[in-house]
Amino acid sequence: MFRPSQAWLEGILAESLAGVHAGAAVRRVLERDSSGSLSLAGRALPQAAGLWVAAMGKAAAPMASAFAVAARDRLREGMAITCDGHERPLPASISLQLAGHPVPDSRGEEAARQMLDLVSRIPEDDVLVVLLSGGASALTSLPSPGLALSDLIEATRLLLASGADIHAMNAVRKHCSAFSGGRLALAASCSRIEVLIVSDVRGDALPTIGSGPCTGDSTTYADAVSVIDRFGLRASFPVDLLEHLEAGARGERPESPGPEHPALERVHATLVARNSTARVAAAAAAAAQGVQVLDLGEVLGGEARVAGRRLAALARSIRCKGPALLIAGGETVVTLSGSGRGGRSQELALAAALEWDRGACDRATVMLAVGTDGADGPTDAAGAYVEAGLFHGKPTTRDEASRRLADNDSYGFFEKLGGLVRTGPTDTNVMDLVLIQIEGPDPG
Repeated sequence: MFRPSQAWLEGILAESLAGVHAGAAVRRVLERDSSGSLSLAGRALPQAAGLWVAAMGKAAAPMASAFAVAARDRLREGMAITCDGHERPLPASISLQLAGHPVPDSRGEEAARQMLDLVSRIPEDDVLVVLLSGGASALTSLPSPGLALSDLIEATRLLLASGADIHAMNAVRKHCSAFSGGRLALAASCSRIEVLIVSDVRGDALPTIGSGPCTGDSTTYADAVSVIDRFGLRASFPVDLLEHLEAGARGERPESPGPEHPALERVHATLVARNSTARVAAAAAAAAQGVQVLDLGEVLGGEARVAGRRLAALARSIRCKGPALLIAGGETVVTLSGSGRGGRSQELALAAALEWDRGACDRATVMLAVGTDGADGPTDAAGAYVEAGLFHGKPTTRDEASRRLADNDSYGFFEKLGGLVRTGPTDTNVMDLVLIQIEGPDPG
């Protein structure tokens, strides 16, 4: 019998992450012919043009390194902004700046200023290559004129705790920024901009990934104000930021450049890795071992604990003739009401374990829930591993799990009893993955 195990799931996860390694993803879209001409995603780059790099996000360093190898002596200058722990060696022509994530800090503010200066110095006939990955919003938090970084920091903390998803968060951030919402592209002095993107957003919405520094923004100040009201943040939101957004909603401030802005016509964007890429790699790895695969798609969304319960119930109901693997991708949210520590994936896994206990799952079933970037919330874990039957005959453990979940303390539960999954930084960021292995055949 092919028994479910953490080791097997971690092997599938490793194959999945290899499939979306950001450096490899960049290399796949670069081609150099025998004459030395370089093409990017099938688009030839003028041979006389120098190449400039602006990389930002959790995968900025591996993306910049891969591009530098391909660009060779055509690389003029570059800059990469990433978060602590995600740095990698880069050539001397590309400077590396570290900044705060998920809460911005003064390093990111200064790095964003330097990047705007860099792109403003590019000769018109050269090409700017923007390498964008998740995390860029926080890492390049340069406030709009008249706003303070301290207010952006507080607004970010409030939004992170509110249960707002990334689309809602970035609708606010883009309207408080001098960098995102297409503004990096507007600052560039060259006639061509190529953007290579590792997507960490459901639906791969380009204006939302990294708050779209080179993409037209279809959201408005009024949308940003509605986010604040929808999540009950008006009373606690920084006064200057709220006044700024409301002034914009009244038409007293110019909106972000929209999708039809003429300066954005020179921008060519290419998705090089996404959640579906990771799911395909996981499915192929499992199928090669004779395991049936059901890719549920990008279904993860909403509250993490609700998603965990639903996935656990689905796994319990699956009928299979042999061992099977369920794969789910996407990104949930956590509305903080307790004082514990954890992350989306850990909370999802803990809720799933409790659901299996309530529904008496009667066959070997295990779950691995992780953030593909290797970071799940403000913890050192990528996620967690749980088994059906975890609480069998252990009412005290079950009660503790319920208390910890109510306190948003999934990390505390798994740290004490085991189950934390630690990968370290993975050189990618394509949202979250849940892998559920089911023993077959079904006993019913």
